[in-house]
Amino acid sequence: MTTTTPGTAIVTGASTGIGAIYADRLARRGHDLVLVARNGARLEALAERLRAETGRSVEVMVADLTKSEDVARVEQRISDDPSVTMLVNNAGMLLEGETLDHSPGEIETIIALNITALTRLSAVAGRTFAARGQGTIVNIASILGLAFEIGASIYSASKAFILSFTRALRRELEGKGVRVQVVLPGAVRTEIWERSGRDVNSYPPEIVMDAGDLVDAALVGLDRDEGVTIPSLADEGQFAAFDGARMAMIPNLSRREPAARYRPAESA
Repeated sequence: MTTTTPGTAIVTGASTGIGAIYADRLARRGHDLVLVARNGARLEALAERLRAETGRSVEVMVADLTKSEDVARVEQRISDDPSVTMLVNNAGMLLEGETLDHSPGEIETIIALNITALTRLSAVAGRTFAARGQGTIVNIASILGLAFEIGASIYSASKAFILSFTRALRRELEGKGVRVQVVLPGAVRTEIWERSGRDVNSYPPEIVMDAGDLVDAALVGLDRDEGVTIPSLADEGQFAAFDGARMAMIPNLSRREPAARYRPAESA
């Protein structure tokens, strides 16, 4: 007797935190998995547990997504494996300090992981899934993509890119059978804080979400086919108003002549 599954989900940054919980939840939803991260030992431990608990096929792919050749290996898996129906782009990093503290190498690394790898994998998944007429792309951004004032400028800008890029990709793939969602977590209790020299316990506990709650909420949003999911936001009308104000500006953002307020005084 054969059992149909919803296909294979590729999850990046799957060794810990949000990515590991996505792997757990998706396996329990019936997905087979390909887990992608740098830490092979952690991936193997997670894979072994999920195989035992869910009976799903779980493969480990050790890859450093700041390296183009490793991104290419994941791209090839997406395009060549007809069982792959879902991509969760979760891998990301946060640097210690602020922009002026970062070396050129650090800046290149965070852009390579947070922007370049995610964009490349989303693009190949979009092409592949559209050709097959089905598939799901989930990109993990951050509320800092909307609120750069909170800090971490390069990280915030990378998440703003993910928000804009994913929304545009969803529009490009409209009507092609591909679901596209961007998730904007607030502060979430994961290891990213320690790795960036920050103490999550210094934040008020009422603003820090458990990673399991975050993923569960994001999956509810995915099931509802939300393009943008902000798990902490109780009043969805606030985002609708924000987006409505943005769209109202669009007809006025590109004109033949500068607005009157920018004209030299003698010609105003």
